[in-house]
Amino acid sequence: MTDAASLADRVREGELRLHELEAHADADTAAEARRSLVEEQSGASLDAVGNYGFPAEAAESAIENMVGAIQVPMGVAGPVSVDGGSVSGEKYLPLATTEGALLASVNRGCSVINSAGGATARVLKSGMTRAPVFRVADVAEAEALVSWTRDNFAALKEAAEETTNHGELLDVTPYVVGNSVYLRFRYDTKDAMGMNMATIATEAACGVVEEETTASLVALSGNLCSDKKPAAINAVEGRGRSVTADVRIPREVVEERLHTTPEAVAELNTRKNLVGSAKAASLGFNAHVANVVAAMFLATGQDEAQVVEGSNAITTAEVQDGDLYVSVSIASLEVGTVGGGTKLPTQSEGLDVLGVSGGGDPAGSNADALAECIAVGSLAGELSLLSALASRHLSSAHAELGR
Repeated sequence: MTDAASLADRVREGELRLHELEAHADADTAAEARRSLVEEQSGASLDAVGNYGFPAEAAESAIENMVGAIQVPMGVAGPVSVDGGSVSGEKYLPLATTEGALLASVNRGCSVINSAGGATARVLKSGMTRAPVFRVADVAEAEALVSWTRDNFAALKEAAEETTNHGELLDVTPYVVGNSVYLRFRYDTKDAMGMNMATIATEAACGVVEEETTASLVALSGNLCSDKKPAAINAVEGRGRSVTADVRIPREVVEERLHTTPEAVAELNTRKNLVGSAKAASLGFNAHVANVVAAMFLATGQDEAQVVEGSNAITTAEVQDGDLYVSVSIASLEVGTVGGGTKLPTQSEGLDVLGVSGGGDPAGSNADALAECIAVGSLAGELSLLSALASRHLSSAHAELGR
C-alpha cells in the first residue's frame, strides 16, 4: 500500500485531490497524509488530533477528508431510576461536554429523582418528516393537488415504501402558500433517526406526484420539514420523537436536598421558563434542556446539529398537595440507535451504557428508550438548575467547582 508521505507528494504535484486518497491507501494512511499537508500549510501541530482510538475506516460513513478525531470528555450521571415505555430500571446517563459543572448538576438532579422513587417517561408521538415544495399555476391547481394527495395516499405510500426495508409512511399533510404546495411526509423510521430514509422515500413519492398531476417539484426539501432550524411546526406537530418525563418530589426532599421549597421552584419556573421565554419569543420554554440533549447526542453518536430541534422543550413545575411536580416535554427529539454516528466505536459504547445499541425488539424500541433516557436526563438538569436559582446557589456552585 502507498505510504502517507507518497500520498501527500501526489497531492502537492496535483496528481490527486484531497478527497481521493482513500482510493489509493487505507483510511488511516489517508488521514495521516492529510494531516501532514494541513500541518505544512497551516504551521499547526495535529499530533493530538492524530492520536485517535479507533480505525479511521470506522468513520468512513460519518466524515470526508478525515485528518483525525477530536476528543470531548465524557462522564456519566446517575444511575437514575427510569420507568419508561421502552426502558426501565437504573441507568447511567453518558454525557460528553466541555461545560464544567454540567455533569455535577445533572448528577444532583438524578440523585433527587431517585430519592423521589424515580422518573416516569413516555414517547407520545414518533415520525420523521420531509416536506418537498411543488410549483402549481394558481390556487385552483393548489387545491386540486391537495385533494389528489388526500385521495391517493395509498399510491404515495407504495412508492415511498418500495425504497426502504424498514420505513413506513404514516401520513402526508398538505400546506398551501399561493402557488406553492408543501407536502409534509411523516415516516416511522423504527430505530434509525431516519432523515436519509425519509429523503429517499419522499423522492420516489414525488415522482408519482409529478407523473399524475400538473405540479412541478421545486425542491425535495421546502423547509417545512423542518430540519436543523428553530421551527414552530416542530414544536406543535413534532419531529422525530415527542417525549415527556416527569417526577413528583416530596416537600422534605426539596427542602433537605435542594435547599428550597416547592413553591419557590414553581414560581421561578413560571416567571423564568414560561413568562420570560414568552417575552423573548423563544421556542424553548425551559432552562437548559439543550445542555443535556447536546451532551447525550455527542456521547451516543446523534446528529449534533439537531440539538436545534431537541431544545424545543417545555418545562412545567407546580405544587401538588405540598410536593413538587416537575415535567419536561421535548417536542422534536431526533434520535436513532442504528446508522450514522452510532456506528463509531466510542459512540456505540455510549449507547451500550444505556443498553440500546443497534436495532430494538420490537423495531423502534431502542430509539424510544434512548429518547426516554434523554428526557429523564433533561428533567434532572432542569430540576437541579431551577433549584440552584431558587436557592441562589448557582454562582457559588460554579465558583466552588472552579469554572
